[in-house]
Amino acid sequence: MKRTIFSSRALVLSVTAAAVFATGCANMTETQRNTGIGAGIGAVAGGLIGDGGGAAIGAGVGALGGYAWSRYMENKKAEMQRATAGTGVQVTQTQDNQLKLNIPNDISFTVGRADIQPALRPILDQFANGLGTQPNTEVVIVGHTDSTGSDAINNPLSVERANSVRDYLSARGVDSRRVRTEGRGSHEPIANNGTDAGRAQNRRVEIFLAERAVAAAPVQQQPMGAPMGTPIGTPARY
Repeated sequence: MKRTIFSSRALVLSVTAAAVFATGCANMTETQRNTGIGAGIGAVAGGLIGDGGGAAIGAGVGALGGYAWSRYMENKKAEMQRATAGTGVQVTQTQDNQLKLNIPNDISFTVGRADIQPALRPILDQFANGLGTQPNTEVVIVGHTDSTGSDAINNPLSVERANSVRDYLSARGVDSRRVRTEGRGSHEPIANNGTDAGRAQNRRVEIFLAERAVAAAPVQQQPMGAPMGTPIGTPARY
């Protein structure tokens, strides 16, 4: 029994040490460092359950966090980078593990309109490809305008543009119940609205794809001393 407890505690320490070491590697991305920290914290928390028996489960939960950057997400990022090459669309991974597409207005919508331009359609086609059958994914579409015009014009226009993208994706198999749209008008500029170039950058649509991290259900253990083969939940007979 003592040997089992010692091994469990050793597992806690080794996982935590590995996570701390990982956070110190200069070549790691911010996401990798955050994942390492999460794994270490999860391992310590898990190690407090059952004299360290929950360390491995704790590490997994800690590393998962809110969103998962899975192989699917990595492949989707590479796929979208290929599909948008040379278009001006920026494809990035956010710090909280979302895939972000920053789509400039010159290929998405004409001035003052919310109907999708032909140049954007193949990009949205590629984005929608396979997404309808991918579980635990969520999409957020955010429309933005420059500061030209009043809020009475810009705010609803930004919402209409986001809704147009949602409707296009829905027509290609993406469940609209998993898509949220927002319009920010001119209130979140990324460049100076005092120049033509800055206003052009601010007129944009952002699409975020996230995959929810799903922790595995805990495995129920047999009560100590229960005969082998006793169904889980059946009181042991002593």
